Amino acid sequence: MTSFIENLNFGWSILPALLNGTVITLELTFFSLLLGFGIGLPLGIGQVYGGNIVSRAISVYERVVRSIPLLVILMLVFYGLPSVGLNLPAFLAAVIGIGVRSSAYQSQIFRGAIQSIKSGQLLAARSVGMTRMQAIRDITIPQALRRAIPPWTNEFTIVLKDTPLAYALGVVELLRKGRYIIYSTFKPMVVFITAALIYFVLTRAGNSLLDYVNERLKIPGYESGRGMR
Repeated sequence: MTSFIENLNFGWSILPALLNGTVITLELTFFSLLLGFGIGLPLGIGQVYGGNIVSRAISVYERVVRSIPLLVILMLVFYGLPSVGLNLPAFLAAVIGIGVRSSAYQSQIFRGAIQSIKSGQLLAARSVGMTRMQAIRDITIPQALRRAIPPWTNEFTIVLKDTPLAYALGVVELLRKGRYIIYSTFKPMVVFITAALIYFVLTRAGNSLLDYVNERLKIPGYESGRGMR
């Protein structure tokens, strides 16, 4: 019982330091998802409306990126780009690596959401004088973004759990901060359990927030489960 109380007190004492690393974890997650969204949405649109050549090129991109382990992508960005004269800070390299990987998955989320919109809506928009681009921008995409929220919630969870790999580049996120504490205290179990609880809270909080947004924006009559990799 005494040992349990000591470990509990130790866990509380290291919490502020771990929360400092948690801030970096959240920043990595946010900017990586944002980059993945910025790349993935145009790719999803291009795969549906871009014609054969564009669609096949995007398909090759997403399949190649999805087949490469994320750690390898991070190493290529951080250690490979300097060979062509582009030296990136570890944090930026991690965001680019995780974001590019996420873009491949997000492109398929958005492709599926766009294809779920009935083509008759596009034809109806054209019949009242809208151009094809206007119909896609004002009719299809807003609906597709709303329908993409459930699988995008899954992507948020995966990206959040991918951020510890930034540890390999020297980014002091939650896991690396935990390792620093272990080096000085030699109590790995308590540190890792505390870090695991933080990841759990972040995951549940993020999922709950996105579920709330999905409920607020849900299209009546449309039901969708979360996407799976």
